[in-house]
Amino acid sequence: MRAQPRTQAQVSVFASPQQALLLNASPDLRTQLLSSPLLAPPEVSSARSTPIVGILLTSADVDSVCGMLHLREFQPLRVYAVPPVRRILAEENRIFRVLERAIPPVEWVDMPLDTWFPLTVRSSESGESVRCRAVPLGGAYPDYVSDDLRRSLPREQAILGLVFAQGSKQFFYAPALPAGSRAWKEWACSSSLCLLDGTFWDDDELISAGASSKTAREIGHVPLSGAGGLLEDFRPANGGRRVLIHINNTNPILDEDSPEHRETLRAGWEIAYDGMELEL
Repeated sequence: MRAQPRTQAQVSVFASPQQALLLNASPDLRTQLLSSPLLAPPEVSSARSTPIVGILLTSADVDSVCGMLHLREFQPLRVYAVPPVRRILAEENRIFRVLERAIPPVEWVDMPLDTWFPLTVRSSESGESVRCRAVPLGGAYPDYVSDDLRRSLPREQAILGLVFAQGSKQFFYAPALPAGSRAWKEWACSSSLCLLDGTFWDDDELISAGASSKTAREIGHVPLSGAGGLLEDFRPANGGRRVLIHINNTNPILDEDSPEHRETLRAGWEIAYDGMELEL
């Protein structure tokens, strides 16, 4: 087997060298900050400061939120989330209240659905601000959410995709694509870059590995292969770049000598790796 070691999926968006937005906050965030020169503290600033000015959350999954605790003593942050995700973190997970101890405390911003809203970052070249649009994908809230709270939350906001635009440039981000969701395709097809759910190759992958009794679709991820899989189902018309992220360690595409890896590349997809840089 020939494969690169990878940490948990983490994407950072830079509008300028001094301004970065995190798309979710991975459990490996501390290691990723230390290994990335782009996210290191500027020499002229406090040792606790980084270019990170905000975090956008697409769900309350552990893989999406755990890394925020690594930022509890850094500079002030804005956290963009839909109200159900904020409730899950604030009401059922008291450890996240440590974010309120920052001076000033973390600023929570409610993300509207299906409408453009401005972010706090601007391009250092054009001066244009970055816009974002949250696309509801449905799916399910994490298993750790209590039944009482789960019943009170709108299902359509459990998992989001995010569209980012600046001038004529646009990209789409969705590390989880629940089965049955179709709202994302229009935005993905119109984007010149897509970062999409590459978690599993096969629907029965975890069952075959003895790691779960549930299929990929049952836990909120459309597999890459098979009828209705992502490789078959998504063929953007504009020839944009398609990159698979959030790849589980059971996924055979990680083996660079595997037929699954070769099939993925032949279909026009790229496979994300640690330190990958993409420019629009």
